[in-house]
Amino acid sequence: MTMWGGRFERATDEAMRRFGDSLPVDRRLYRVDVMGSIAYAGILRKAGLLTETERESMVAGLQRVRAEFDSSAFSVQPGDEDIHTAVERRLGELIGPLAGRLHTGRSRNDQVSTDLRMYLLERSEELGDELASVQRSIVDKAEGHLDVIMPGFTHLQQAQPVLFSHWLMSYFWKLERDDERLKGLQDRVAVLPLGAGALAGNPFGIDRQALANELGFSSVSPNSIDAVSDRDYVIEFLSFASLLQVHLSGMAEDLLLWSTREFGFVQLDDAYCTGSSLMPQKKNPDSLELVRGKSGRMAGHLVSALMMVKGLPSGYNKDLQEDKEPLFDTLDTLLVELPIVAAVIATLTVHGERMTSDLDEGLLATDLADYLVAKGVSFRDAHRLTGLAVRRAEELEVPLDKLELDEYRSIDAQFGPDVYEIFDFQRSVERRNVEGGTAPEAVTEQIRQARERLALSGRKRTKTWFPSS
Repeated sequence: MTMWGGRFERATDEAMRRFGDSLPVDRRLYRVDVMGSIAYAGILRKAGLLTETERESMVAGLQRVRAEFDSSAFSVQPGDEDIHTAVERRLGELIGPLAGRLHTGRSRNDQVSTDLRMYLLERSEELGDELASVQRSIVDKAEGHLDVIMPGFTHLQQAQPVLFSHWLMSYFWKLERDDERLKGLQDRVAVLPLGAGALAGNPFGIDRQALANELGFSSVSPNSIDAVSDRDYVIEFLSFASLLQVHLSGMAEDLLLWSTREFGFVQLDDAYCTGSSLMPQKKNPDSLELVRGKSGRMAGHLVSALMMVKGLPSGYNKDLQEDKEPLFDTLDTLLVELPIVAAVIATLTVHGERMTSDLDEGLLATDLADYLVAKGVSFRDAHRLTGLAVRRAEELEVPLDKLELDEYRSIDAQFGPDVYEIFDFQRSVERRNVEGGTAPEAVTEQIRQARERLALSGRKRTKTWFPSS
């Protein structure tokens, strides 16, 4: 059965049919498609276009169709172009010609966008929960290692001492911004297109607001032309996902480096590593390498969607059928990936003693400049004088804390015997006790704020977008 064809003299070419059919991709939308159709049947009843008996017959038939999909008993037939065609065709087999009245005033143009929005809203709730699990793993691991000092890096070179927990929490806040983006785009996804028809709106006076309420949408689309062509929500989701993936990739890269023998800062659990088919000694951190590797795919999906809509004329165009594969693959990838990331962090072994042993007194050069600032030297002069001290220590091949006082005083008389007191890594991190700093108290406050946000986020995620019917 096709939803069209009366004006055509010839059947669609078989190769063209295979080229245009989307059922293998959009089959997963069956549940939301049935839910939308059940709600639409109710609205048709309210508009006087169906009797109550007819509505009940439609609902019973649609529920049976859904049950067949649920049990994998649904049989795809030639002519099932997409999930909408397949559902309506089977409904006709179950309840007869009455099924043909379900599409009154409705187009696949507004139907598909409604289905896709419902599906995305539902899955994005799951995604938000998994993202929160990663954040909880980060907070738990940070709280358990508040006493571990490590070298902080810029330009992949040791820069200043920081707490390992401070580094971990830096990724919590990146993911928190991702979560905020996800929540924000949900509001823009929850706009109902159904009732826009193919282009010009529905001519039967249906109550779109009641339909939105029935399906759990926050509002209805204000313009029917925009409603059927709008894929901003798909692109915005793919943008969110791409940035989230970049953040996950950055964390993975740090941990990959630090898990090497050369660093030895952390060790991944065996459950998230694999071996070599040739080298028996190898323990490869494949979980994190795959996280890093997914970034190109995610960004590619975003670019694909942007190019899909670039230059389209107004109204619906078949190009928009290409929205689902990148969206579905992105959702599937993240929903598998995020639990892995959470588990990698939760099971991570932190070698604090190895991090501490890698600390070099050169990391305290900024503290040395601050020492001079405290004595009244301008920071620019202090920076220059400290640079001279660093160079002199390198020439003498001694660490900064072993440079003789006479050498210091030859650079500037402000250096006194108390200069050696600054060569204390614990004191260095404790001094940075501003909000957002690396001091233990400041990191503890970050953790408190993070747990508060996670608790609030959990309460916000109690929303059920759609009815269970």
